[in-house]
Amino acid sequence: MLNRLLPASGPGRVLALATLFITMGQGAFMTCSALYFTTVVGISVPQLGLGLTIAGAVGLFAGVPLGHMADRRGGRETAALLIALNGLAAAGYLLVGSFAQFTVSACLFVVLERGGRAALQTAVANTLRGADLVETRAHLRAITNVGVAVGAGFAGIALQLDSPAAFRTVLVLDALSFLVAAAVLARLPKVAPVAAAADGPGQPRLAVLRDRPFALVTALSAVLSLHAVLLEIVVPLWIAGHTDAPRWMVTALFLLNTANVVAFQVRIAKRVSELPLAVRAVRRAGFVLCAACALFAASSADGMALAVAFLLLAGAVHVYGEMVLSAGAWVIGFDLAPPDKQGQYQGFFFSGYAASAMIAPTFLTATVIQGGALGWLLLGGLFILAGLAMKPVVGWAERTRAPRLAHSG
Repeated sequence: MLNRLLPASGPGRVLALATLFITMGQGAFMTCSALYFTTVVGISVPQLGLGLTIAGAVGLFAGVPLGHMADRRGGRETAALLIALNGLAAAGYLLVGSFAQFTVSACLFVVLERGGRAALQTAVANTLRGADLVETRAHLRAITNVGVAVGAGFAGIALQLDSPAAFRTVLVLDALSFLVAAAVLARLPKVAPVAAAADGPGQPRLAVLRDRPFALVTALSAVLSLHAVLLEIVVPLWIAGHTDAPRWMVTALFLLNTANVVAFQVRIAKRVSELPLAVRAVRRAGFVLCAACALFAASSADGMALAVAFLLLAGAVHVYGEMVLSAGAWVIGFDLAPPDKQGQYQGFFFSGYAASAMIAPTFLTATVIQGGALGWLLLGGLFILAGLAMKPVVGWAERTRAPRLAHSG
């Protein structure tokens, strides 16, 4: 099965293997981290939340400058360095003994993680072109789901043992996964950084910060990315408090989502290979995600069988919208970035996703859990508006730069 998920050969396979190691370690760490810090280290739950919020906010400012470093020094070299340092930062969690130490460690970890992600995307853009770039990016997403699931499965052993040694073993494995991934990335072909075209006198070094159309594209993508936390936070609360469905439906929907991404993400992405197709894909995703919201709302109907049926339909529609949106957003994010500034642009683009993930729990619980079916419909309407707005905003972005296809060479 793994061979089917990995690109056949070449740079894409190297990138996928590195991604697999990172996500396995992170899947294990994310599953155990809350219990480790609260039960072993002794940090309170409110302190844990505050520390993670501070780290997330600090991380928002890391992607652009570290992405710029990747533009100037090379995506492969910068990604390998930052990912290796990320492994050391993960190991640093073993030394945490107080809230202050945890917050500093979390900030360092998140900064390196955001920078490593931007640098990795730079390496993708530097080594792949056209259909290979789109297909590899889809493989990376499918591999991410597999890696997180496998890592979470390993973490289940630590959770069952419920001992400090077991939790610390997970942290060591997470640190090693980053170091192995960095070593794997060294197998990428060395590609000289794209010559800077706009760093002359009077030109901003971090041009993305002045690119208003791209900022708006990022904001719209962030709105659509609100869907990403539905299965993690909103749907479990909705199932428990607003439906007659059994609690195991939460797990069933996670499995449905993961299986579909692994099976179909590459196939869907192959159909979205250029900017006009990407814009249409994002618009379609807005309507599909709205339909999923309506089905989630309908699951509050009386009766377990009806609730389960609506939830399964909603989960299937949601994951389709998720895959279409991902395919479209990848192409838009890469194509609108100048070839010599892919790192800072990908860093900025992902910062929008990170900001969305920060505000989503509070916003969505207030909108959907407290608002009920009407809240779901309002969220669906927001998805439609963001999807429809993408076409004129992308058109504005295209008019502000020379016509090009960043991923087609």
